[in-house]
Amino acid sequence: MKPTRKAVSEPSRNDVQAALAAMGADELREVVREIMIELDDGAQGRVASAIIRRGARGGAGWVPAALDDTDVTEAVAFAQAATRVGHADPADVDERLRRGVAAFLRKDYAATQRIFGALLRPIAEGEIDLGQHEMIDEVLGVNANECAVQYVVSAYMMSEPVQRAETVRTAFHEVHGVSYFFEPIREMERAAIEALPGLADFLPQWRVIIEREAAGDRHSDWDGEADRWLREVIRRIEGSDGLANVARSTRRADDLRAWCESLVEAGDWNAALSAFEEAAELVTARESARGGFLDGAALAAQEIGKQDVSPWLERAWRAQPTMPRLRRWLGSATTKHSIHERVAEALQACPTQAQRQHAFLHLLQGDVGHAAELLAEAPGLGWSNGEHPGHLIFTWFQTVLGGNGASRRAIALPDVGMDIEEREFLTSDGDEPLLATPEVDDILRDAGVEGVSDAKARKAALAAMRKAAEMRVAGVTDQKRRRHYGHAASLVAACVACDGSPETGQWAATLRGKYRRFPAFCAELDRRMGSG
Repeated sequence: MKPTRKAVSEPSRNDVQAALAAMGADELREVVREIMIELDDGAQGRVASAIIRRGARGGAGWVPAALDDTDVTEAVAFAQAATRVGHADPADVDERLRRGVAAFLRKDYAATQRIFGALLRPIAEGEIDLGQHEMIDEVLGVNANECAVQYVVSAYMMSEPVQRAETVRTAFHEVHGVSYFFEPIREMERAAIEALPGLADFLPQWRVIIEREAAGDRHSDWDGEADRWLREVIRRIEGSDGLANVARSTRRADDLRAWCESLVEAGDWNAALSAFEEAAELVTARESARGGFLDGAALAAQEIGKQDVSPWLERAWRAQPTMPRLRRWLGSATTKHSIHERVAEALQACPTQAQRQHAFLHLLQGDVGHAAELLAEAPGLGWSNGEHPGHLIFTWFQTVLGGNGASRRAIALPDVGMDIEEREFLTSDGDEPLLATPEVDDILRDAGVEGVSDAKARKAALAAMRKAAEMRVAGVTDQKRRRHYGHAASLVAACVACDGSPETGQWAATLRGKYRRFPAFCAELDRRMGSG
């Protein structure tokens, strides 16, 4: 059996880690030199910048060679000439930016300001074209974001304390087109070679400036840069209590979320539970925000150790019904009877457009016929929609009807048929606590739904699968969505695997003949049907 890619690559990564751990410093240096020779210019520049940065911050006392005034003057003259002609070679810009980085690492803030000020401002304003399509990172080997933050830190270091906040705000504005700053104070501290002097006096001045900018956006629910920056400085000065005051006064979702998240980061789950519940009552934005706050309350209750978290889970689902929330609420039931009670309640409250949830609820009731109807009526396109019933119902029918031992995810494509919560759950790093979200199969089993034994229900399920396959084939071929031909062919092959009758075989052959003018689809179908 051919090994999977995962089986091959993971031991290789382990071997690399082990080999690096076994090397001495001299051997590692030699490896880095050899690797750099093989890199293209852009990659080589990025690696070189990383090596210099790590070396200067390593604690051994090494710093890059000092720049003389000629180096700085030439870099400024280069920038002025590039501004006049309107363009520059990225490699030439990299060379001058590295001089600025070297000056910064030596704490030569005056030289850093002169070089970065001359280069970054015209680049940010589009006065110097580097040949990029969109972002300058596409063409530069030096990290432009890092240079921008170093420019701001240099402005901080060189300014008089009384004017420092205004100077720093101007510096951020000058390089705004080069970099995106989410939490400017944290980013300055991370980039700085030494502690920022006078930070305690700077923060109140900074708050005054940012409050003035944020005041104009308070009429909108949309979160702006000034709003984020204001929350950062308020948290630095007043902590969670300050964020709470802002959130209660504005009732904006992002302000409320920042308050709650500050308590979660502090590990104060009791306070977080109260904050999430209050936020759910205060928020004036869309229902999705309210559902998210109730999710947070449920998580806090779970982390506190509440025996029954289902009241919070139910409120979250009712505030914004999604499949993950439904799974959490139903999966928290402790008996088969309580699951069926919740299913009956959910069917009454579930939005009409939530077809996947409706189909799941009907399955839990043992109503295979109704679930089959929803599958048969679903459009051929839109399987990536989180409420399309296809991936859930088709694959479950395929499993229970004996489609060659297929599993639930036999035909599901990556990130297809899942909403954003499910994707976030699958891609989380596992360090942060998450709400328990039972699998569909586990809930069905706990509800006593094991398969389809009734002949009438089986016939309805097979008919719905065939109809769904026909609609999918028609949709992807009509729109020439070649990337999805394989998925459509998999549906047809699954129908044949689940029902080996001559009737279904003839149906598949007729379908292939109907789409014979789509050779790419036919090839996919032949491959999955095993006919070569």
